[in-house]
Amino acid sequence: MIIKLSEQEYHKILKQAEDEFPKEACGLMAGLKREDEIEITEAFPMTNVDDSAEHFSMNPEEQFAVVKEIRAKDYELIGNYHSHPYTPSRPSKEDKRLAYDEDKIYFILSLKDEEPVLKAFEIMDQQHVTEIELEIVDSV
Repeated sequence: MIIKLSEQEYHKILKQAEDEFPKEACGLMAGLKREDEIEITEAFPMTNVDDSAEHFSMNPEEQFAVVKEIRAKDYELIGNYHSHPYTPSRPSKEDKRLAYDEDKIYFILSLKDEEPVLKAFEIMDQQHVTEIELEIVDSV
């Protein structure tokens, strides 16, 4: 499986993460699933109500509104994303513990190094992590 994300949506996530640094930024990813490919059509920035550099919780009212918007656009909720301001792009113990939905993809953008790194993961049984190929493309 490969995930395709447009440069425009990637830069939306990156700008949010840089603007909210040193706090973790978070949001939802919507798109279309095909047999061997997922296209992320839109990233929806959300408010990190934890206001923290080490963890995040999304605003429930914003989540509800975004899920309605995703359905209205005939997209699927593909997963969520968050930034790691100071740590690598891999799920932390807390990320794994809170990965309740095995059908969703978990995107993590690391700002630890000079060059940001965005990766995508499946998390099974709240502990088994598999990285999924992610391609940033001109458009989807």
